[in-house]
Amino acid sequence: MKESKPHQLYSFLKRWFISTIFISVVTFLQFYWSMGTLSERVSSGCIDCSFFEDAVYISLIAGGFLSIVFSLLFFVKKIFFKASVEFLFLIFVWLFWNYTLFVDRESSWSTYDFNSEIQYTISLSFLPVTVLGCLCVVILHYQEIKARFVS
Repeated sequence: MKESKPHQLYSFLKRWFISTIFISVVTFLQFYWSMGTLSERVSSGCIDCSFFEDAVYISLIAGGFLSIVFSLLFFVKKIFFKASVEFLFLIFVWLFWNYTLFVDRESSWSTYDFNSEIQYTISLSFLPVTVLGCLCVVILHYQEIKARFVS
């Protein structure tokens, strides 16, 4: 039986809202795991801003952006392709924000060159981004994975 348009819209908005909250929480955890060593450092852009505030705001922005991008991939039926694209988006967005936090809290106070900034950000971020990115994508697609691989 086909669902009505208002019910489909409600279902879509509910799924989008839940995924936004979930991605924001995982993003917040990723920031503290990968960049937590910088939490005591002073921000060069805002002396009074705490690491916690920055992590919350960035997590909400990243969660909203990523859930919009993931919603655009909703109609892709190949789960492996969709999960791979989403994982790559997570990696790039998280590394971008980790780099931004690193530059704001560490390298702006020192003499890092661009290559050193990238290397240091990747070295701090590799394990958290990989583990939490895989976990996030698997949980977001749990129902589809379960339906496909469990008879």
